Amino acid sequence: MSGIEYFYAAHSAYAWLGSAKFMEIAKQARGQIVHKPVDLNQLLVGVGSVAFGDRPLNVRNYLFNRELERWAEFRGIKTLGRRPANHHHSPDLANRMLIAAAQQGHNIDKLAHRMLTAHWGEEADLADPGTLKQLAREVDLDGEASLEAADTKAVHDAYAANTWEAIERGVLGSPTYVVDGDLFYGQDRLDLVERALKQPFTKNWPPLTK
Repeated sequence: MSGIEYFYAAHSAYAWLGSAKFMEIAKQARGQIVHKPVDLNQLLVGVGSVAFGDRPLNVRNYLFNRELERWAEFRGIKTLGRRPANHHHSPDLANRMLIAAAQQGHNIDKLAHRMLTAHWGEEADLADPGTLKQLAREVDLDGEASLEAADTKAVHDAYAANTWEAIERGVLGSPTYVVDGDLFYGQDRLDLVERALKQPFTKNWPPLTK
């Protein structure tokens, strides 16, 4: 196995809900996580979905209020009891910082998890450079160097490439996990991810063409 591909955004609620379990599953399977942070808004538009703000209020209340609250309780995760006040701030810098740190040769599993937890559990602003540097220090990484690299052409290009790849491969949102080419969308599919790492699922059904 070449690795478990992980398409997500640094501020994603459902990536946060599944992060600890996913990291544990990968560790138990001795599988390397291949991080692919994406521009989530661009991805949603690219795959024909509806932007978060354009979804009906009842849908938003279900998916990003009640369902989120239930899953957090089920997973034993501390919450703010509401959406972070700064959640509307762009996660682009945080996403690019993750890419930069990975390009510098660092294992960014802990940094990705720390960003998600800090945002949803502590209301950390992932658009604030000072906050990002502090989060990096907490997991023993050089946030200064990664932030500086986050604005380079190589990182911007990698960020765009991740997003375009996700669109081309039919990734539906964050988080999406890929095991040997098989896509699993949503943290509620982690049991299936765990099984796929042990025994691949059969693929007999032909794809829909219309």
